[in-house]
Amino acid sequence: MSRTFSLGGIHPHDKKISANREIGEFPLVDTAYISMSQHLGSLSEPVVAKGDRVLTGQLIAKSTGFISANIHSPYTGIIHNIEPWPDLSGNMVLHIIVKVEEDEWIKGIDLDPSVERNIKLSKEEIIKRIAECGIVGLGGAAFPTHIKLTPPPGKKADILIINGAECEPYLTSDYRLMMEKAEELLVGTKIMMKALGVEKAVIGIEENKPGAIKKLKDTARKDYSEIEIESLKKRYPQGGEKQLIDALVRRRVPSMGLPIDVGVVVQNVGTAVAVYEAVQKNKPLIDGIVTITGDCLPDQRNFRLRVGTTFEKIIDVVGGMPQEAVKVLSGGPMMGKAISKLTAATVKSTSGILFLSQEQTKRAPENNCIRCSKCVQACPMGLEPYLLNKLARASRMDDLEENMIQDCIECGCCAYTCPSCIPLLDNIRIAKASVLKIMRSRARK
Repeated sequence: MSRTFSLGGIHPHDKKISANREIGEFPLVDTAYISMSQHLGSLSEPVVAKGDRVLTGQLIAKSTGFISANIHSPYTGIIHNIEPWPDLSGNMVLHIIVKVEEDEWIKGIDLDPSVERNIKLSKEEIIKRIAECGIVGLGGAAFPTHIKLTPPPGKKADILIINGAECEPYLTSDYRLMMEKAEELLVGTKIMMKALGVEKAVIGIEENKPGAIKKLKDTARKDYSEIEIESLKKRYPQGGEKQLIDALVRRRVPSMGLPIDVGVVVQNVGTAVAVYEAVQKNKPLIDGIVTITGDCLPDQRNFRLRVGTTFEKIIDVVGGMPQEAVKVLSGGPMMGKAISKLTAATVKSTSGILFLSQEQTKRAPENNCIRCSKCVQACPMGLEPYLLNKLARASRMDDLEENMIQDCIECGCCAYTCPSCIPLLDNIRIAKASVLKIMRSRARK
């Protein structure tokens, strides 16, 4: 029987249009725009200068704090400039701009596609290699992976959960990874188990991906018996860390808490494959699998896409901007972000590019709340979105904190279900940012 989480959730229609499209290699670009903000935490600091020639896989920026990550060149070429460049939200962020010449990889990276099953590195060496290769979580937040695999003093994990839910409609990059890189995923899982010192791991996959469930079960049956493959009900946001933990091991992460507080570490399937490539092949995180999709796009694809590729270039390669498209999102329709500048470039955590038509994006007129409680029933965190919305509009920050707005995971279930078309998520998200700022300020005193 498929498992699921206890509270809330919705059932958006499946739009896995690109599920049967195998991962293709995206062509090399002329110019790469590599952001110094590709991870949660402090910006990376360039270790190259204008005019330098760099090779594919070469370190070009170092982490600058406890929560930060190294960045490597996805291409071979000349550093054209180091300057602010717009990110997908239009904010000016420091970028290293590389004029691409060819594709010469630095020595020491194993490009042999055969699977290396023997894990030779020690726990400490694994964590060091992951940090050196700039691996971050590929499930959305881009949290540096080496930090997540090093629990703080007094905390210990007893289980590793791998997130293969991919509950966002349209996105299929994780599904294709599970289908095409099943053993690399399992070896990557074993590597993280060794780093954490845990004896058990569970990979959770939504039941609308029967091919991936069968593929991983068949692959794991012989040599990976310590890794369980579990079917999950199709339910959004099944891939949220707290929801996934609830579904698979029935543990509840406390308010403002982390998975490690209940003895769990959660990683995405893409992260597991990136860890495999880093530890077994010495390959830094310079690319990822990206779904390019949308009902108005004639040809949906899954590409292995190198970091620093502009959305403009991607659109050009897939045949140009669809005539009906009026909005382009980075990510899926539930939690993705609208791309304000097509000259912005992909980052490590880019998972999808979604084209939406006028019909899909237009907002219905907002009406008064009818007290139907649908938003309360849908909230997977047990919050009261209608109340948070009222408090947000009245700027009642103390009351918002008391009603746990800080626990909102910004999944959008409330807005999705609201019959009055109230922009609940928009209002709550803005208020949450203000409350968290107040809480951080108070904690520093």
